[in-house]
Amino acid sequence: MKRYFLPLLLILLFPCENSYGFELTGLKPVDPYGIFSTFSAESVSKGKAAFSTGAEVLIDPDFYRFVFKAAYGVTDNVELSMTIPYDFGSDTKDGFEDIALGFKHRFFEEGKYGPSLAYILNASIPSGQGDLTTDGSFGIGLIVSKRVGPINGHLNFIYENPGDGKLDDEISFLAGLDFAAAHNFKILAELYCKTSHISGKVDTLEGRIGYRIKTTDSIYTTFGAGFDLKNRSPETRIMFSVTFLSPSEKQKIKKIYEEE
Repeated sequence: MKRYFLPLLLILLFPCENSYGFELTGLKPVDPYGIFSTFSAESVSKGKAAFSTGAEVLIDPDFYRFVFKAAYGVTDNVELSMTIPYDFGSDTKDGFEDIALGFKHRFFEEGKYGPSLAYILNASIPSGQGDLTTDGSFGIGLIVSKRVGPINGHLNFIYENPGDGKLDDEISFLAGLDFAAAHNFKILAELYCKTSHISGKVDTLEGRIGYRIKTTDSIYTTFGAGFDLKNRSPETRIMFSVTFLSPSEKQKIKKIYEEE
């Protein structure tokens, strides 16, 4: 991972030529276990599941994307996940993208000063057509998470190899945080950077902001907007999702009666 970090940093700091490769969705975290695309080392608890439905409106080029996400806690620190994206609004980009599957394992717990650490393995099924597929893919990533007071911060470094040997490898750097403004309301911020499988250059560099509301104990609603920072495509992105968590077990309260 270290050998990719310096080239990625140089690409961010210095301008490069325009290249407009179509950005595919890939594996995404299920709320509230991440920001928009940034994964948290936290995962769904053992035996519990989370399901999310969401939509994105992308501007210039204009098209729409629906996303279904699911996650299941195998143990308290191992999670299986899935992302199914569907795009429409363009004659050449209508249909399902490759379906992404993921395995996340938190192998180091957060301490007083140190962060929690997790790795993620992902693979995509070649279910898309045309521009909506890379003929499958596989990848690996490192997730770093740390809480400081009301702020949760996360860093992701992810490498992906497309199934089509003619395409370039993809490298992603993501940094996100959420600020607990109230007990049921969080402000979200994210920096999303990804090289393209078309050109090998950074085609996606976005700043994203939004908020998440804990509507009930088992429902989360998230709104957000992404803004292009490097004269790439799309220029603007509006995001919305609703997540349903399997209900937590209610603890039975034992009453003790004393005889007078």
